[in-house]
Amino acid sequence: MQTDKSLEPGAPWWTFPLVWMVIAGPAIVVVAGFVTLWLAMRAPDPLVAEDYYRRGLEINKTLATQDKALMPAVQGRNHAATPTAEQAGR
Repeated sequence: MQTDKSLEPGAPWWTFPLVWMVIAGPAIVVVAGFVTLWLAMRAPDPLVAEDYYRRGLEINKTLATQDKALMPAVQGRNHAATPTAEQAGR
């Protein structure tokens, strides 16, 4: 019967398939890290605008005026959802 030379105790380490499976995991992680680094360097995030604070205040003002415009609808919705005393059985 012929035996596989890679299974002999004196065989070189690279002939064992399990060694390559153990090495493959960290090797894939290292390659993925370099790919991530390359993607990050290729397309950097845009800088924040210099007038970000003023823009934020303008957005808050716009949102506040929209909330005031919706106030009658919100009150109507809340009124419609609240049962009257007769409906509540009191």
